[in-house]
Formats: sequence, C-alpha cells, structure tokens
Amino acid sequence: MNSIAVTVTGRRQLTEHICEFTLTSSSGAKLPSFTAGAHITVQTPSGAMRRYSLVNNGNDPAVYKIALKREVNGRGGSMSMHDHALEGTELKIEAPENTFALTEAKEYLLIAGGIGVTPIYAMSQHLLREGKPFHVIYCTRSEAETAFLDEMKSTLGDKLTLHHDGGDPDRIYDFWDHFEDPKDMKIYCCGPQPLLEEIEAISGHWPEGRVIFEDFKPVEVVRADDKPFDVTLRKSSVTVHVPEDRSILEALRDSGIATVSSCESGTCGTCKTRLVSGEVDHRDMVLMDEEKDRYVMICVSRAKEGGLVLDL
Repeated sequence: MNSIAVTVTGRRQLTEHICEFTLTSSSGAKLPSFTAGAHITVQTPSGAMRRYSLVNNGNDPAVYKIALKREVNGRGGSMSMHDHALEGTELKIEAPENTFALTEAKEYLLIAGGIGVTPIYAMSQHLLREGKPFHVIYCTRSEAETAFLDEMKSTLGDKLTLHHDGGDPDRIYDFWDHFEDPKDMKIYCCGPQPLLEEIEAISGHWPEGRVIFEDFKPVEVVRADDKPFDVTLRKSSVTVHVPEDRSILEALRDSGIATVSSCESGTCGTCKTRLVSGEVDHRDMVLMDEEKDRYVMICVSRAKEGGLVLDL
C-alpha cells in the first residue's frame, strides 16, 4: 500500500470507551485533503488494518482526527489502538477515501447510532459551514456514552435531536414520522446493524438513492458455527492452524508471516491470494464467480471442509 507515516500527537477521552486520536504527519509533509464522510485505513499497533472515519475539517488539514470505541469483543484492532497507540507512537495509514460522501440535495437528515456518529459529526459541521438545511438524530444508550455531546449541542442547537434508550429495546427512537412520506431530501445513516436494518426497512418506499448507509462491517468475518482448519503455504512448505475465531490473515499474522492487506472486511481486494487446492467458503464482496476456484480473500474467507493450500 502507499502508506503515510503519522505520529499520535494527541489523545482525548470522549467517553469511558471512546477515544479521539490526533495524527500528525511524521515527516512534516502536507496531509492530503478530504471531504466529510471520508475515512482512513490505519495499521493498528497489532498489525490489523482498520478503517476509521475522519472527524475534523478536511480542507487543508494540519492533522487527521479519528475517534474509535474500544470493542472488547471485537477483532483486536480497536483494543490495540486504545492500549498501545500512545502519544509519540508512529502509525502507518492510507490516504483518505470517501465512500459515504455528501452529494447535492435540497436538505439533509443525518442519523447516527453510537460510534456511528463519527462521519455524521463531520458531515454536520460541514453542512453548518456551508449554510445548508439539515437535522441530526443521534441515538445512544446514555448521555455518558455520547461522543461529541458538548460539541454537537453547542454548534448544532435545535438542529440536533438526542435520544438515549438506556439499552431498552422498548425505548428505541421511533423514526417512522421522518419516513412515512418521502421528502425531497437525502438521508445519511451510520450506526450498528440493527439501526441500519430498521432504517432500510422503513425507507423502502423512498426513491432510490435518497437514503445512504455507511457500514464498515459488510462481512461477518467469524461466525458462531465456524470450525478450525489448516492452511498450507506451498512456496514455504509451512502449515498454519486457523482457529475457529480467527481469519486466515490473522492466523498468518499471529504466526509471524507477513501478508498484504487493507480493508480486512472483504471489500477491497488487496489480500487476494491464489488458491492451489481446497474448498473455500467465500465471504468476500470482490471476487467474480469465475475467479472463485482460483483465488481466495484471506481476510474473510475460510475452508468449507478440510484444509486449503495457498500459493504463498
């Protein structure tokens, strides 16, 4: 990857489990600009590649700011950032990309759930600077778990609706009034899967392209019924055991075997590896059907039965 070396020059605890990181170019070189909704891919201290939304103004930025939640039951990337990306730590990142960009509209409704607020916060500040009509609905479990609470209250005023459900399914926000009648607006939504599924379900009668979703977890990397298997690397004659709760890529990394990766969510194609033999459970969103008997995306896919032999 064409990486940029950055140094952690600031950490700010937004909530008990959410931390904002300020990243500054290690070389002093100018950082690429970006638009609201953009993300960077970060090589975390554990070696895992993770995508995090940029929360600051991307017009000629002096620094990059990201905010992420410590996911105790996650894949380990966020925990390594919280525990080991201390001030002074150098990290490698990829240049910003934007798959959740604001496009022209008469007005906007921005919906955030939990840590999904990161791109929504950046969008709200951009629309505020531009003087565009918009409203934000921000749902969390409690005020204590609400990142950017003070900033959003002070800058957005009555453009912000906050809702805390206490983790009670019976107290979740009722979005129906916003969706009952299709409006001449665009809606951007980022948050946990249940929120995205709810908005998708109640917006089916809206014109296509009016409701836009951001989801960094399009592929379920590990599933409850996954089984362990072995991967043999033909070129090095090494066999690596892949536990039921680790991906091929993670098992290789755990064994000290360097691999190339980027998204680690089955969407970019960077880790595409030639398959020598074995039956693959393909879970990526990249490979064409005619490629699936010759390649495997090692960040998400697994063996169906037995083991796999890879051209590594």
